[in-house]
Amino acid sequence: MSLSPCSDLLVIAREHKATFLSAKWRTDESGQEEMTLSVTWSGTLSAEEGECICSVICIPLASQKRSSTGRPDWTCVVVGFSSGYVRFYTESGVLLLAQLLHEDPVLQLKCRTYEIPRHSGVTEQHEELSILYPAALVTIDGFSLFQSLRACRNQVARAAAAGSDVIQPPPLAYKKWGLQDMDTITDHSSIGITTLSVFDQMKNASMLGGFHASVKGSPPAMSQYITVGGGPYTGFYYAIEGSSQPLLSHVALAVASKLTSALFSAASGWLGWKSKNEEESVQKQKPKVEPATALPVRFGLPDSRRHGESICLSPCNTMAGVTDDFGRVTLLDVARGIAIRMWKGYRDAQLGWVQVSEARGERDLATSPSMPRRHAQFLVIYAPRRGILEVWGTQHGPRVGAFTVGKHCRLLYAGHRLMGVNSVTSQGWQIHTQQVCLFDPVNGALRAVTIPFHLALSDKKSERAKDMHLLRRLTTLLRSREVEPGLLESEAQSVLLDIKHPAIKKQALESLLSNKNAPVSCLTNVTRALLASLKEQDPEAVDESLLQFCSSQLKLLQLYTDVQLLHTPDTSPTEPEHPSFSGIEEDLARVGPVLQRYTEMNSRPCVSFAQDSSGPLPVRTFLSQLEWVNGELRVIKQPDTDWTQLGSFLFWGCLSGQSPLQRVCETLQESGISPQQLLSLLLSVWLNKEKDVLKYSDAVSHLGTLLSTLSSMKGAVDESWDGQCVSPWWQQVRTACVQSESAAAALLAALVAHRVAKNAITRLGESKFQEEWECVSLELEQWVVCIKQLEDVLALQTLLCLPSPQGSTGGAVTRCSVKTLLESGRGGVADCVSKLIFRQGVSPDLLRDILQRRGENEPLQQGGEEKLEELLECVCQRFPDSLSPDVLFAHCSWENVVQWNKDPEVGQYLEWSVEFLKMISNPHIQFGVSAMMWQTFIVKRFSAAAFLMEKVGKAPKDRLCRRDVGMGDAAVRSFLSSSVQLLQALMEVSSSSFLPSFPFFSRADSAVEQVSAPDVCVEEVWGGAEGPVSIMELALDQRSVHYPLVQHHCVLASLLHAAMTFSLRLKPLSLFDSKGKNAFFRDLSSIQLLPSGDMDHNLVAVRQEFLMNVLTGWVKVLAESEENGVKHSSTEDMWPSVCMELSSILQVNTDILRRHLVCELYNQGLDLRAEEVMMEVQDKDVLGSQLLVLTGQRLAFSLLHSQSQTKPNMELLARLPPTLCTWLKAMDPSELRCPSAPLSQSSRLINKVIEMLPENHGQYSLALHLLEAVDSLHEEP
Repeated sequence: MSLSPCSDLLVIAREHKATFLSAKWRTDESGQEEMTLSVTWSGTLSAEEGECICSVICIPLASQKRSSTGRPDWTCVVVGFSSGYVRFYTESGVLLLAQLLHEDPVLQLKCRTYEIPRHSGVTEQHEELSILYPAALVTIDGFSLFQSLRACRNQVARAAAAGSDVIQPPPLAYKKWGLQDMDTITDHSSIGITTLSVFDQMKNASMLGGFHASVKGSPPAMSQYITVGGGPYTGFYYAIEGSSQPLLSHVALAVASKLTSALFSAASGWLGWKSKNEEESVQKQKPKVEPATALPVRFGLPDSRRHGESICLSPCNTMAGVTDDFGRVTLLDVARGIAIRMWKGYRDAQLGWVQVSEARGERDLATSPSMPRRHAQFLVIYAPRRGILEVWGTQHGPRVGAFTVGKHCRLLYAGHRLMGVNSVTSQGWQIHTQQVCLFDPVNGALRAVTIPFHLALSDKKSERAKDMHLLRRLTTLLRSREVEPGLLESEAQSVLLDIKHPAIKKQALESLLSNKNAPVSCLTNVTRALLASLKEQDPEAVDESLLQFCSSQLKLLQLYTDVQLLHTPDTSPTEPEHPSFSGIEEDLARVGPVLQRYTEMNSRPCVSFAQDSSGPLPVRTFLSQLEWVNGELRVIKQPDTDWTQLGSFLFWGCLSGQSPLQRVCETLQESGISPQQLLSLLLSVWLNKEKDVLKYSDAVSHLGTLLSTLSSMKGAVDESWDGQCVSPWWQQVRTACVQSESAAAALLAALVAHRVAKNAITRLGESKFQEEWECVSLELEQWVVCIKQLEDVLALQTLLCLPSPQGSTGGAVTRCSVKTLLESGRGGVADCVSKLIFRQGVSPDLLRDILQRRGENEPLQQGGEEKLEELLECVCQRFPDSLSPDVLFAHCSWENVVQWNKDPEVGQYLEWSVEFLKMISNPHIQFGVSAMMWQTFIVKRFSAAAFLMEKVGKAPKDRLCRRDVGMGDAAVRSFLSSSVQLLQALMEVSSSSFLPSFPFFSRADSAVEQVSAPDVCVEEVWGGAEGPVSIMELALDQRSVHYPLVQHHCVLASLLHAAMTFSLRLKPLSLFDSKGKNAFFRDLSSIQLLPSGDMDHNLVAVRQEFLMNVLTGWVKVLAESEENGVKHSSTEDMWPSVCMELSSILQVNTDILRRHLVCELYNQGLDLRAEEVMMEVQDKDVLGSQLLVLTGQRLAFSLLHSQSQTKPNMELLARLPPTLCTWLKAMDPSELRCPSAPLSQSSRLINKVIEMLPENHGQYSLALHLLEAVDSLHEEP
């Protein structure tokens, strides 16, 4: 079993199977989030027959990204097998690399990673992976391993993405040492590079080489390895760096030859990956194992009967713990090679180390801040036989902790951190790694061992350690829920008095005061006792900050107790009624109807939560929101909810009439809170508890009494104030009301404050002038403006609170205040109302009727619309300029097009937007809004639709429309229709003729030039509005458009609309020459070069064919609707006139289209409509010839192709002239869409033909014969 040091991957392996578990967050039943380890991969890892897993280790690899903060990029799982193979896997079980390093079972895998040196004297160690075999030790350099693993992982990912085979990477470079002079080896530790002192170097030289041994000038750098086992019990090995490295011998030559062949054989990949054929041939042959370089043991700890089982190196590389088969744990000094401590009675023990750094601020202030932080080493021993986990301080420290755990647990200690970290990349990182964890297989829990630094400072007599112990004892007591108040008080008092250190004493008192279960009496008594003990001590020895803290908290607790007693119903004596303020009843009567409507709108039930219920304010919340600063009690700045909670505790009893007003105000004044902060708290609770305020009828008078009392406090109103300047005190009230979104509460507060201020000014004037003069002051003028604004906002907010119909869109109810309206510019009011009108689904016609009936007292019959009309009329009366009809129509048009842009599938939004636009009476406004709509929302989708139809050559299907235009085909049809209407409106407002639909004529005098531009006006009290530019102002700033260019786009829009309506084939841009194409989708105000003169005949022919197809499609739709009995709308009947207008613009002969339409109508059997159109045809001769053929087709169907051929019909056919009979047989009645037309219609048609044809016409005689035949057939019974 192996756990990653980052605790995000756990690997469990047995024999040839393994399971990988990764960390994931999940929410338990109580709603708490916790980290769990769940299985992400499981399977078989052994590749060769008979091999099993011997050792496993998880190595997290650091991220190379600059934004990394110390989290691993990924984790590599290294597995050692009994065959000698070492294989490297990803977290998902993908094999990255496999190499046979020795032909013996792998005993142990250990890793050494980079540690930040604690001071300059510590040698920086290189990263390394060490693999222990029974008689050999293999080490792999960490840097090269890190690069190889990253390259392998990238290559595997690329191969998986491309679906190709993974190319075998070249082998890893390594060193192999043959460990000699030990009988058995079970475990090892790689200490790293060490350098001896000169004395130790001379001592070793004389002992090894004798009296005449020579000593080198500088001590050599050596790699130190320690092994445990038997004979000797512990062995110390030293490999001198640079003397006999295996890489410089035949191993290096073998690896180099492999690398060279790989580089020359493969053309792609990193470091020359092998080709597939070579890989297969290599796999068939067993890899060659390089021999080890002999490394003799330098010295050891001989103990013939003792056999070592495991060794665990400390994080600082100075100590190591060794377990043996005698149940002992031995502590080794690595540098000196001696045993310095031994524990007994720990059979089958498992070891781990915890290194703890000293926290900042725990050192003496006299210590230099540049000194390195101290570190403490703790040895963790798990004794499974006894089921106990112990923590010991080293080297000779006491046992600082012991925990009873299960007997089947596993102590997981990685002994390394992230690989790939160095002195440069680690700067600023917070490397998150757990050092020691205990895994309990019974309940599946994984617990980390955390040790505070102070446990290493000294023994049990340490005052600081004792204080920390007392603090933990108090914390444990406070966490327990079922504690009697008396026991809590006595325990807390004894703990606080026993703690010596002032900082810890203050921390303990803060923990007690912030506890939610401690009663106020307990807190008061404990704080008083602590303050008394501090005062009894020597003043010079007492910490001044602690004394002040205790004193201030005791005052706050006393204030809390006093206020709580005043709000208790039993202690509130009856007080005399305070006289009502003069004039307040008149104000309330004036705003009463609006207040009543507002209350009705806001009385709907709403969702509330249990934790939001207004209970008594907890004492810890009270203490956290107040503080003493320089002898003055101040409220800590918090969000509005916290101010409201504190304000409710202080004032709600007064406002609801349950508490004595004067005594509460006197208590608060004596407490030292400034009147300004008390005023803020009072206004906060009044404005944020609007629904509760409106329930109490006497709340207004209570508010007046409170305001009057607070304003009479010392320091509230400046004594030098004379009424002719603005008072900061009353300005604070106005600012709060202006910023509040509770419209009714703000208005009531302003009315009450106005009356209190007016009374104060009146008293001031009487005392100054001693006569009955009416005071006129700047202060009262400010109040008049403020109240007028608040009344306007209340009426507007009442309208905005109107409930939306079910299923409507447009968002939640808009909340507004005076401040938001002033900051929303001159169009803020109209913007709010237009959003409401959209949310209510009010159609343009209905809004126009409501505005026209204003003042006529003729409400609609339906309840919801009647309420809307009533509220809208009230708001329009208060905002006559901001909500004039043109302004409202403009904003409604803009709001609908904005909502359509969000959801283009709802074509009605755009249709209503254009209808609202047409209702604007002022041409300047209508022109500006239409130009902005086109440029902002329409032209982009319009051009996309045109290019799409040009690309596919026909009306596009739904999928293509959604892809290119962003809406379905039905929505595109509606969009094009609205685009035509918009461009038509833009042309109409640019032309004084105000022509009917589709005014494709030359531009006359502009209507914009005939009417003067309006001024954007607002009401007097709202003249200070500043903010974004309104729609009206933007509309009036629009540049004039180039009329022919608008007409040019309108023609294109009509063509696109026709093609989508009748599903015709069309390449719309191909109907125009290069000039026409280049002019499309340009800014309408620009002057473009448009087509002029005669158009190419081929282009005209294509245009004519398309318009004829449009007429044909319209006739088919007309016939289908008449057959189904559906009534036609005026928009459907406009297509013939549209085509005629288009023909005049597109240089198509209009008479040809009319003749085609007549023929199509007769073809469809719509003879009466055809006769109406026939009157406008100019060339009667050609039309007569066309209709003669159509009459012949009808007669041929009746005589020759009818299913019920009667004998009289056959006789009539025999009597016909031969020429007529031959002509009839040549007719093809299948071309007729309605061949079975009544004979009366055919007779009428042939009479019309004879009227049109001159007597000298070549087909005149044929027409006469045809008339006789039809009459004869008609006369048959």
